[in-house]
Amino acid sequence: MTAAAPALLLVLGAAGVPLLRGTARHVLMLLLPVAGLIVLWLLPEGTGATFAFLGLELTPVRIDALSRVFATGFLVAALLITVYALHLRDPLQQALVPLYAGATVGGALAGDLITLLVYWEFASLASAFLIWARRSERSYRAGLRYLAVQLTAGLLIFAGTALRVQAGLGVEFTHLGPDSPGSALILLGVGIKCAFPLLHTWLTDTYPEATVVGSVALSPFTTKLAVYVLARGFAGTDLLIWVGVAMTVFPILYAVLENDLRRVLAYSLINQLGFMVVAVGIGGEPGVNGAAAHAFAHIVYKSLLFMSMGAVLHRTGTVKASELGGLYKSMPQTAALCMVGAASISAFPLFSGFTTKSMIMEAAGLEHLTAVWLLLLLASAGVLHYVGIRVPFFAFFAHDRGHRVAEAPLNMRVAMALAALICVVVGVAPNLLYGLLPYPVDYVPYTVPHVINQLQLLLPAALAFALLVRTGRYPPVLRSVNLDVDVVYRRALPAGWDALSRAVLRAGGALGPPLRRWGDTAWSTVTRPLRPEARSAKPWPTHVMAWWAVFLLGTVLLLTLL
Repeated sequence: MTAAAPALLLVLGAAGVPLLRGTARHVLMLLLPVAGLIVLWLLPEGTGATFAFLGLELTPVRIDALSRVFATGFLVAALLITVYALHLRDPLQQALVPLYAGATVGGALAGDLITLLVYWEFASLASAFLIWARRSERSYRAGLRYLAVQLTAGLLIFAGTALRVQAGLGVEFTHLGPDSPGSALILLGVGIKCAFPLLHTWLTDTYPEATVVGSVALSPFTTKLAVYVLARGFAGTDLLIWVGVAMTVFPILYAVLENDLRRVLAYSLINQLGFMVVAVGIGGEPGVNGAAAHAFAHIVYKSLLFMSMGAVLHRTGTVKASELGGLYKSMPQTAALCMVGAASISAFPLFSGFTTKSMIMEAAGLEHLTAVWLLLLLASAGVLHYVGIRVPFFAFFAHDRGHRVAEAPLNMRVAMALAALICVVVGVAPNLLYGLLPYPVDYVPYTVPHVINQLQLLLPAALAFALLVRTGRYPPVLRSVNLDVDVVYRRALPAGWDALSRAVLRAGGALGPPLRRWGDTAWSTVTRPLRPEARSAKPWPTHVMAWWAVFLLGTVLLLTLL
């Protein structure tokens, strides 16, 4: 129980949230992630108590540097989201946040695949309710699709675990590798939860449909737990390098065309996951360190960006770029905090993204992966454009749409300020984060060539955007719906099924009568010898029956002797 306390503390404590009211509820909500952090860092490294289940030895908790840094990131996110949600009058959402976070922490600390799967599916269920909490038809349908995808991924992980047990490999959660069929199925299931290309649409489909708090809570947990599982079980898998590169590049086009700013952030989340997947694929100490560091930084700055857009949605009722602009007059603090998140994800010097993303670029350079390095550089420039500049510009500084609203609630601003502070601290003093990483870090991000090269990438891109906007040549934001791969199962397959159904009905109407006539004729012909008036139904003479018996007996004997 002591070893499992960080996760169980939040999961069990969440049950008490709806039972309290007012200040007592707020105090409990804040105490849960803080107590989880304290317990996590008081526990020594190693495995907790083990127990047997169906002949398998389960290790509910295994703490080492890798699991601790991810669990720390999840608990920090839980604290930020809890502060952000204090203004709510919805006990369901306030209870789901520690429940979701606790399940994710439990997955990060799991020492076996069964415990990991149980916690992960528990997290999937909690996160689905965060989508349904918006209580709209769109969120209801999106939540069903989300849960179906998550359960499918869980079934793949379960099937892979069963195959590993059948092969005598056990359920210990160590390096798995993709070589065995069971491990390959696990990798596929984790790939779905990590939003691999063509398996990603559940993320961009559902995150923008959640509540204001729900979308913030969805951003740090499920996908970063997937990154942790990849780092633990599949580090050094070459295939992941190119999967990650694809993840960094393809969201750029969709995000540039997207009108919904929360969906833009969802696409940028996939882009940032791609950097982590590349680092896991590179493997070794630089790769794993880079993935863990960037995951921690991303948990914070992506939460900050979702918080800022959630504050905009809370005050204006929309996050459509075509319907926003000029909000810096009404929400100046939210605008400033959003720009901190934008600078962090764009990897500006003195912000967290600069000190963590560069570790991944350095790992690619050390392995002489020139093409990978160049594509990651291209993806970095794309992030600057469609998130670092486009999101804050169209939300706060574009053409004034006449919104005159109050600043975000105080608790929202406090949560965003805390997240912004972490972004700056990690950017200014990166060794504070580097000291938490699984392996010793001798990388120095602040060198003159590195800073100059990064500024040479960022400043011209920002200048080009400014010139296009000032000259009126920047493409206007259109009210549109952009189709992704999910068009296959959301439109093409239903349309195909409807067309097939109509074709079958038409064919039935055209071919039914002649087929029935032919069937009646065939049935009459076949059954005619069996009717009472048929010859076979009349009494036969005794000598004929005797001859038939002799013939049949002789036939049987002949077949037996052959």
